[in-house]
Amino acid sequence: MEKAYINLIYLVSSILFIIGLKLLSHPKTAVRGNFTGALGMFLAVVGVFFEYGTITQNDIIIIGAGLLVGTAIGTFIALKVEMTGMPQLVALLNGLGGLASFLVGGNSLMEILQPGHDTKQLADLQFTISTAATGIIGAVTLTGSLIAFGKLQGLISEKAVRYFGDQIVKVLFLIGALYLGYLNVIEPTKIEWYWYIVLVASILGVLLVIPIGGADMPVVIALLNSYSGLAASATGFVLGNNVLIISGSLVGASGILLTQIMCKAMNRSLPNVLFGGLGAATSSADTGDIYTGKTKATSAEEVAMLLDMAQRVVIVPGYGMAVAQAQHAVRELYNQLTDKGIEVEFAIHPVAGRMPGHMNVLLAEADIPYDKMKEMDEINPTFNTVDVVIINGANDVVNPLAKTDPGSPIAGMPILDVDKAKTIIVIKRSLSPGFAGVPNPLFIQENCLMYFQDGKKATQEIVTALKDT
Repeated sequence: MEKAYINLIYLVSSILFIIGLKLLSHPKTAVRGNFTGALGMFLAVVGVFFEYGTITQNDIIIIGAGLLVGTAIGTFIALKVEMTGMPQLVALLNGLGGLASFLVGGNSLMEILQPGHDTKQLADLQFTISTAATGIIGAVTLTGSLIAFGKLQGLISEKAVRYFGDQIVKVLFLIGALYLGYLNVIEPTKIEWYWYIVLVASILGVLLVIPIGGADMPVVIALLNSYSGLAASATGFVLGNNVLIISGSLVGASGILLTQIMCKAMNRSLPNVLFGGLGAATSSADTGDIYTGKTKATSAEEVAMLLDMAQRVVIVPGYGMAVAQAQHAVRELYNQLTDKGIEVEFAIHPVAGRMPGHMNVLLAEADIPYDKMKEMDEINPTFNTVDVVIINGANDVVNPLAKTDPGSPIAGMPILDVDKAKTIIVIKRSLSPGFAGVPNPLFIQENCLMYFQDGKKATQEIVTALKDT
């Protein structure tokens, strides 16, 4: 097929990627966005087949086997991974994207160096620089994502791991990776330079993420997503593949934008997240003294009476709700309240959960109407008109210390202004701190009642009590 037709296929594929991203920006069109993106990827694969000409029987067997294995793994993951494990899965997939990128870059370089191949491409700076970039970004993405996965999964301590001179060490490894990239450009015939790049960059990826605490992992995931896109784009330049360049650039740009949004939601700068060593799950020795004798416990029956007299109720979901898998019980509570003519809404903080949009997807899974999910900026000015706020498993995103304590790890972070509501119900197993590791003075406010119970069981008990009111 002529090159012009192949480029046309790639152009259509790229347009579908852009349309898919646009559709993914709203829950109501997200499913169509997924299908649109998938169609774009299908066309991209078709274009690759046409671009590289004749496909042998052996090629078909290898490609078919890869498709079958990949489909089986993808189907297994889709069916088995819980919503609470989705952030870990995203981190892992980012890492696999980085792995694929630097392996393709290395394979392309090795293929050219084989006897009988045209080595003119080694004199092309676009090829050699792109190969070095693929090795650096891909390796950093792989190991950084694995560390993020380990922290989220609890395999590695969530605390920020710091040591004397750690920033200098990171800079030295970065300089080392860039210098090896330079050697790879000026001496591309020495394949060992490329794998040295991968080795040094892999260590750099570990060093970059290990000092970042668990509370900052949503930002890290978004940033690593951007890295995986940049690695794919660099691989596109290595292969001379337009659709890979475009799609990688789209992922890279969207990842950076999402990272900025997350940083803004936490009132943190990206350098502060990457190099500040904050966000650690620290212990608070005086937590008991802060809470002792000051919290007021409640019961399902008392909560049911408060809800029965309410006109407007707001539910604040958090990671604890996800862990308890309470979303369907929350849906049942929502149905009961709306059947009584009570207005019910959900207040979504941008960094609630472990990744952007975590709570939105969780609630959508339970068929909560999209228009009832209100973003923080929209609902905050209205909390003074709310009769009852139910906080199910959230902590740091409603912590007043963000406004009152300049020395707190969450200082300056915009929070949901739940303290302005008439009554606050906090569903929580215990008084343990959230990811930031600091106590929450909201729990001892005069208008706050603590319901010490698993998020799912507590919600079910409230639903049962409501039926009896």
